[in-house]
Parts: sequence; C-alpha cells; structure tokens
Amino acid sequence: MITTNAKEFEKELIDLCEAFFPEKENMPQIFHEQTVSDKLINSVTVDGQAYKFEYALPTGSELKQKSLRKRYGLLSLYKAISKKCDMILPWGSFTGIRPTALAREAVESGEIKEYAVTEFLQREFMISHDKAVLASKIIKNQKGIIRNDHLVDFYVNIPVCPTRCAYCSFISSELKAVKNILPTYLEALVKEIKAMKKLIFEKALIVRNIYVGGGTPTVLTPEELDLILNELSFPVNEFTVECGRPDTITREKLDVLEKHGVNRICINPQTFSDSTLKKIGRAHTKNQVFEAYGLALEKGFKVNMDIIIGLPGEKTAAINKNINTLLELCPNNITVHTLSVKNGSLFKDSSVQLGFKNLSKMLTLVENKLMDFGYKPYYLYRQKHQLGGLENVGFFRDNDICQFNIDSMEETSSIIAVGANAISKRVFSIERRIERQPNVKFLQEYIQRIDEMIERKKKLFDNV
Repeated sequence: MITTNAKEFEKELIDLCEAFFPEKENMPQIFHEQTVSDKLINSVTVDGQAYKFEYALPTGSELKQKSLRKRYGLLSLYKAISKKCDMILPWGSFTGIRPTALAREAVESGEIKEYAVTEFLQREFMISHDKAVLASKIIKNQKGIIRNDHLVDFYVNIPVCPTRCAYCSFISSELKAVKNILPTYLEALVKEIKAMKKLIFEKALIVRNIYVGGGTPTVLTPEELDLILNELSFPVNEFTVECGRPDTITREKLDVLEKHGVNRICINPQTFSDSTLKKIGRAHTKNQVFEAYGLALEKGFKVNMDIIIGLPGEKTAAINKNINTLLELCPNNITVHTLSVKNGSLFKDSSVQLGFKNLSKMLTLVENKLMDFGYKPYYLYRQKHQLGGLENVGFFRDNDICQFNIDSMEETSSIIAVGANAISKRVFSIERRIERQPNVKFLQEYIQRIDEMIERKKKLFDNV
C-alpha cells in the first residue's frame, strides 16, 4: 500500500498503484512525499529504492495549480514504480475516465495546439504512443461540441433487464423481480418527465438529443413504451433507444419507436458465440441478433452495436470472428469494450478465467482493423478494473456519430436525467465546472420519493 502526505489526491495515487498491482497482496511498500520550495519536489520510495523528481512550480489559478500538483505527483509515482518493477501501463500515469477530455481542455486553454496532443499525452502522462495517437484521432473526429448552457440532453432510465449479465455491475433489476411494481414505476417516471418538460419551458432550455437507456428499455411492452415515448415530444435530430438485448425486440415495439420519431437504436450482441452468451447470462442467440438487426434495417433505424473483448474463453480466433461478423453487418456505430470486472458483478466473485496474455495487442489490432474498414473513433472512456488497464472506444462510419455519446462521455453538455439511478448534470461552460444531482437508485424508493427527485432537479437548474 502507499503512504503519502498528498492527501488531496491520495485516492488517485492509490488507483495508480492498484493499476500496477491489481492483486493488492503483490503491491510493494510505497512512500510518496510532495514538497514545495523553489521547485515542486516529489520523493518516491518503492521497496526501499528512493527516487526524486523535480518540476517547476505550477502557476495559474488555484484550481490549475492543484491540477498540476496532482499531475506531477502521479507522473513521479508512475516513473518510480515503472523503473523499479520494470512495468508499464498503456495509459501511463493517467487514472481518470476521459483522457480525451483532459487533452481537449489543454487545447482549449491554450496550453497546447491540437497537432501536439499526441506528444503532450506521452510527455505529461507517459501514455503509450498507440493510445496517445488514438486519443488524438478522437479529438479530431469529434463533431458538434457546442458550449451553450441553454442546450441540454434528455435522458430516461429504465433500469430493468430480462436477465442479469455476469459482468454487469449496474443497478438494474431482473424483470421477474420487479414486474409487480413496474406499472407504478412508470407512473412515477411519467410524472417526473412532465415536471421536467415544465422546467425546460420555464427556463427556456433547448433539448438537443433524447436517449432512453437502462437496463433494457425494450423489456417493456409496446403499450408501456408508448406511454413513456408519448411524453418525449421534443423536436430533436437524434432520438436513441437502447434495445440492447435482441430477445426483447419485436416488430410491434419497433413500430412504437418509429411512431414516436426514434431514429437510432442500440442492439448489443457483445459476442457472436452462443456458448459465450450462455456463460455471461444473456438469454439470446446470435441468430436473434441477426433477426433483430434485420427488423431495424427494415424500419430504417440507425444502429449502434457493442462488442466486449476479454470474455471467458474468447481469445484471438473468437475475437477475430466477432469483429468480422460485425463488419459484415456494418452498423452505423460500433463500440468496442474491454471487459471490466467490477464489484457487484457475478464475475467478480467467480473463478472464471477472463482475458489473456496478449489482450492489449489484440485490442489494438481490433481498433486498427475497424479503422482500415472505414470506421473512425469518436469517443473513448476508461473504467476501473478494466482488464489490462485498457479502454472502451466508439467508432462511426459515414460521418454518422451518436452525438449523445460525445456529450455524455466528454461531459460537454448538461443532461436532464429522469428515472431511478439517473444522474443529471449541469455544465457551467464558462466556469468549466459540473454539478451533478443523482436520483435514488432503486425502483421502490424512487416511487416513494418521486416528488423529492423532481425538486432536486429544479434546484440544480435554478438560476439558468
């Protein structure tokens, strides 16, 4: 474990140590001390070996100085562990979720030019060349980022699924467990949507994108979907509904989505191996993916598809087969996830074998293959406990991005989020800060406290 005097960013230092040593019992004794004299000095000792790193004193606002103290504290720790233990991490000393957001902030603040993003990430965080190039491409490919505090996205959460996936750590209930209270939940949800519509009108906000997620929203019946979508009457260019589980997709449900102006859906196979689908608890087959995709194309929907790298039993040959199948289908967007084994997931408490030795190399090959076929990366994020400390990357073709994904992942737009476990965000673009307001997590509590959830968001968007 690490001992440090830098309590203001101790959590990030611990995260970096755990990235090097996922099995905590293998972690060496580490001491870190940051001091300020005429320079910023970081002293690091790893298993008795001492290292000292000196930097110019940070300048700028108090917030900027704090950010730089953290940056160089983490960089010093990374260099010391890397040298002592002869180890490297693909994302270097960066411990956050959004490396592209950090690089964009450096560009927008004038710290660097856009053409220097790759070099900046390698120099300041020791991010590998491949990952730095990927982040640089994403920043160039992102479109439609608008800094306007009167623009919002509208998110609706349906935290219910037909079954629970073994890798899932989301607060999402199986349908059979909440079927009796689901109608009451939907009544509360409609009440919250109506209240937020009134708020949007009163504050002269403009809804840019609508996204209905979960969970699996299409676990609802056609009538229940119609009830919710009927309230989402904002005139938007992008209206997305997650239909992630193909076994929940029917022609009748797609008719309802089409009726209400939905133009993009998500169909998430995760793998095209029936045996792996059984292992991860998804109650559908690859053929059901093909059938659902065919229905979506008939209706003219744009389609996002997700795939996961690192599932049990899937190595190079299986992953190549999955990617080749995706490329044959040629959906509008593809997101490549690296498996994240989080607390609360069934995988976390099991002995199942996950990932493999060359996972990082395989992920890079997959990303490059998609780009060779004309797909372009446009958003990226990382999660704790991802195998190999790797990443999730979204790709698009034919200039057809999913703008909500950029707004959400890059945190460039405010989001009014309704439903249990939904988190609203208000972006203050001039001040470069974000305030968040979560709803309660569980359906029954949400039903009981719906009026409080409404008041929370009214307060968040007060003084717009």
